[in-house]
Amino acid sequence: MQAQADTDELRALMGEMRQQQDTVRALRDALEQAQIDKERSVQAAVAEAHNEIVQLKATAASLRDALEEARIDRENAVQAAVAAGNDELNQLKATSATLRDALEQERIEREKAVQEAVVAAHDEIVQLKSTVTSLRDALEQARGDKEQAVQAAVLAAHDEIQQLKSTAASLREGLEQARLDADARIESAGVAASDEIRQLRETVAALRATVEQGRVK
Repeated sequence: MQAQADTDELRALMGEMRQQQDTVRALRDALEQAQIDKERSVQAAVAEAHNEIVQLKATAASLRDALEEARIDRENAVQAAVAAGNDELNQLKATSATLRDALEQERIEREKAVQEAVVAAHDEIVQLKSTVTSLRDALEQARGDKEQAVQAAVLAAHDEIQQLKSTAASLREGLEQARLDADARIESAGVAASDEIRQLRETVAALRATVEQGRVK
């Protein structure tokens, strides 16, 4: 009877041991699956962060290209304005030279006419003096118009340069804001990945503790 009891007890212990082994295998499988799931989650997070970094780099490159294009357009506009101002200035100089030559020719002819008309009549001399005054006023008017045109061209070029500077400053601020936003998103993705890795580590530690507790029992 005692031998039969010992045999039954041994069988019971063997059955319990097999159950414990099955439990250990199940926990080991669950732990391995959790590890696989964790690695997949980490890889997905890393891939997502990488994709966002690629997109941010592409956005930064586009903004850099747009800023460069704006700078080139500004330089072209400034050069065009300067060229237009130079052309107008050259035209005004040519007009002034023509008027000066015409005035000089008129003076020569006037002096000749005066010399010829001195002996003719005093009234003609008075008329010629009036003509001289009119020509002088016309010359002064032409000079005034030339100076006003030059000042207007210079002012227009200055205004356009200021506008282009303002546009360049706005693009520079937009690029800096985009860079700051990209840094913030990258930092946020890193924090989220760190939190998830920490949680997975805690889960693995808990499962390991459970397995160790099962082994002890």
